[in-house]
Amino acid sequence: MAFMEKPPAGKVLLDDTVPLTAAIEASQSLQSHTEYIIRVQRGISVENSWQIVRRYSDFDLLNNSLQITGLSLPLPPKKLIGNMDREFIAERQKGLQNYLNVITTNHILSNCELVKKFLDPNNYSANYTEIALQQVSMFFRSEPKWEVVEPLKDIGWRIRKKYFLMKIKNQPKERLVLSWADLGPDKYLSDKDFQCLIKLLPSCLHPYIFRVTFATANESSALLIRMFNEKGTLKDLIYKAKPKDPFLRKYCNPKKIQGLELQQIKTYGRQILEVLKFLHDKGFPYGHLHASNVVLEGDTCRLLDLENSLLGLPSFYRSYFSQFRKINTLESVDVFCFGHLLYEMTYGRPPDSVPVDSFPPAPSMAVVAVLESTLSCEACKNGMPTVSRLLQMPLFSDVLLTTSEKPQFKIPTKLKEALRIAKECIEKRLIEEQKQIHQHRRLTRAQSHHGSEEERKKRKILARKKSKRSAVENSEEHSAKYSNSNNSVSSLMAKLKQSKMIISPGSKTNPTYSARPPVYQEEPVGTKMILSPAFCSLPFDRMACPPVLRKELNSM
Repeated sequence: MAFMEKPPAGKVLLDDTVPLTAAIEASQSLQSHTEYIIRVQRGISVENSWQIVRRYSDFDLLNNSLQITGLSLPLPPKKLIGNMDREFIAERQKGLQNYLNVITTNHILSNCELVKKFLDPNNYSANYTEIALQQVSMFFRSEPKWEVVEPLKDIGWRIRKKYFLMKIKNQPKERLVLSWADLGPDKYLSDKDFQCLIKLLPSCLHPYIFRVTFATANESSALLIRMFNEKGTLKDLIYKAKPKDPFLRKYCNPKKIQGLELQQIKTYGRQILEVLKFLHDKGFPYGHLHASNVVLEGDTCRLLDLENSLLGLPSFYRSYFSQFRKINTLESVDVFCFGHLLYEMTYGRPPDSVPVDSFPPAPSMAVVAVLESTLSCEACKNGMPTVSRLLQMPLFSDVLLTTSEKPQFKIPTKLKEALRIAKECIEKRLIEEQKQIHQHRRLTRAQSHHGSEEERKKRKILARKKSKRSAVENSEEHSAKYSNSNNSVSSLMAKLKQSKMIISPGSKTNPTYSARPPVYQEEPVGTKMILSPAFCSLPFDRMACPPVLRKELNSM
């Protein structure tokens, strides 16, 4: 695809930072091997999932590729004999599931191209290095003074961003870095405004921003050239890494973990906060602060990759701050990311998880105070402080800045308005994602609580109580019906007695029947009511009587 071509219509701009999870659903044994059916899900939506089929050899190939990290990953060992046994397959499936859990929960591994291609081959089948080379080659046709020295393979974490070491033909000893990046899901600028703002970046002059030498863009990507810094980034300094080494080798498993000196922490922290305040005041969205986006020149920090927000690329820490609904503006995102950076400068490694419950001993309590204001449970729950507030804290307030360079970055009013609208759209997508995650977390928590052993016991107790209460109510209702029936019988008996319908069986005289009802004689005989033969010859339906009366009549 030529550099000035438009992206294909309907192209889906994936957010590569959305976590992938994988669960082995089943296994199937074929003639010579076993296949594992894996359900992969992007984010929290069950609907956004798909199945892949992998053999053990596929896992082994992935694991060999990840050896560059230096990590000891828990891949189950190979077995040549007996590897088709049912029990062995079940045990191996458990081991492979554990392996998937480890690589999908590691922040660096889960975002690397190797893992993405293994779990989502449909969306990550393209060769982005080749695409970048095609774009760069087209660029050099119109700009012949530049020349590629070598590709800087995988020095960054982004899948769709590639780097090349460059030189100018008439200055062969000077080295520069070209970066090419595809568009991301947060690209809300119009094509015209996007290209204008990219080309505006070389005019940005600030003592703590790494200057862009050249920048250009089309409707689908951007290309920028900067000077190559031999010392590398702030992350390279912390991890004692070589700038040209691959990202996975440099940062996954550092051999020595050691933070910076207190004075370095204070100075670098103050410089970074100053440039963040400058960008916030200008209305320029950033949101991409991390240790690999800060280069060092002597004792000066300079910020990289201002173009990321224009391209709509997601932040390195997005999967972290998308969990907290109070971190919902790009300014608060910058402060949250600064907390991560400060932690890394202090302890020589990123935090294991966020929020941080307790902080290890630091060179100064002033450092801990800033960390607590940005990474603690309370901070993540209630919101981030402003950059101005951080600058007033004791850790940074007494740092003297010696630079005399005056910042310059003129953004036309029309483009400022375009930036404001784009920033609002980026924040709107973040807020919507945070809302969905919050609802999903509540639902999961409710389901977990409902299915807990304690909750099941409570439900059983309540069911038993309800059953007993229902039995008591039924018994009372039955007693009430029985009592009402007895009352009806007693009432009928009383009426019969009043009508003097009892006749002595010894009487030789029968009552005389006429058109009017017969008159009966009443005579007590024990406790029973006795009817004369004459009465019994009347057309009388016993079955129409209540059961109790019918029983009484039958016993006479």
